[in-house]
Amino acid sequence: MTEKTALGVSPQDLPACPVETTLKLIGNKWEVLVLRDLMPGTKRFGELKQSIGGISQKVLTSKLREMEADGLVERHVFAEVPPRVEYSLTPLGRTLKPVLDAMEQWGTAYKKRIAAGR
Repeated sequence: MTEKTALGVSPQDLPACPVETTLKLIGNKWEVLVLRDLMPGTKRFGELKQSIGGISQKVLTSKLREMEADGLVERHVFAEVPPRVEYSLTPLGRTLKPVLDAMEQWGTAYKKRIAAGR
């Protein structure tokens, strides 16, 4: 039997390549945008949906659940009427900040290069 980590993932379930492992977790544009929007702090579902733009409620719900299962996002439910749910990054999710920073720097440089005519 394969032993699973606290996140419910077996090391054997992960690709051997670390880059591929990272892509498996955040290789979708929606996941990266959720990370970007939660990096400054906690947000409610509606705030995320509005700030990401173009994402359906169904897809956002699905991505948040996946990211919660992967240990990147925490879901906080408050016992209120109407119910209030907030999302934030876990300490593990916060470790992706340098990755997002590098993506931002690369994207900025690329846009400048294209604007300058290469």
